[in-house]
Amino acid sequence: MMNQITNNLYRILVPKPIRNKVLLTNLKRNITNYLESLPSVEFTVEKQLVLEYITKFGVAIFPYEYTHKYKKSDIIVHLDAENGFKYVMHEEKRLYFKKRWSISRIKRSYNQLIMEQDAKSPHCYLTEKFNVNENEVVADFGAAEGNFSLSIIERVKHIYLFEADYEWIDALNLTFKPWKDKITIVPKFVSNCNDEKHCSGDFYFKDKEISFLKIDVEGSERSLLEGLSSIISNAKPLKIALCTYHKNDDELEFTDLLNNRGYNVEPSSGYIIFYYDKNMKYPYLRRALIRAYKD
Repeated sequence: MMNQITNNLYRILVPKPIRNKVLLTNLKRNITNYLESLPSVEFTVEKQLVLEYITKFGVAIFPYEYTHKYKKSDIIVHLDAENGFKYVMHEEKRLYFKKRWSISRIKRSYNQLIMEQDAKSPHCYLTEKFNVNENEVVADFGAAEGNFSLSIIERVKHIYLFEADYEWIDALNLTFKPWKDKITIVPKFVSNCNDEKHCSGDFYFKDKEISFLKIDVEGSERSLLEGLSSIISNAKPLKIALCTYHKNDDELEFTDLLNNRGYNVEPSSGYIIFYYDKNMKYPYLRRALIRAYKD
């Protein structure tokens, strides 16, 4: 109880920029101590790169120098006068954002999106070998802006976009208007139950074709996977790009789950420092996602 009161007072009395600076300073010290204490056999090249980056630049979500080529100032935001929505050109296609968002917020958000899907990023869903093939049917769980689906829309058979935030629905409809026959937008949370606001993957896809799952649902991956148990066990072939950075044990737990269902599983390269998680703890570095497939 006393700790909670102290934490609340700290948040009230100390401005957010100062709190963030303290957080990142402490994290830098903790991560540096952790990495420098590792025996040589565990101090891999991947971990060495993280240590070199944070020593030089400090803690970042993506602790790699490739991120420095991305600048918010380079992003051009357009206004669609017909409907009042703003958009950016993403791979020569319009990507719309929430109507109430300011230009500066869109620049910040889109800069993060393209940074995380860079080929060198730990958060990049696809690789040359692990990719979405022609005529594939995709479920985009946690579609948000829809940038992942927009990148692949021209070569797939169909995409189901699951997004529960109602503010994204109008933007998604505008983004995918040129391909409206190839998409289905499902405005629900994907979970392990079925009601007005939720649906399980097994229930939704019980009579539908599916071959690729992209899963990034802001820490709700466990309940989503519970509701996809039948699809994951029985669908063949099936590929899954599954985010594992939201919680400490996600990578280990989800890898075991999929290995036990007969999948080949590989983590993405590199690490993410997800300091937005208040429960973040040793060893601090997390794999952003795992890629799994079953023929």
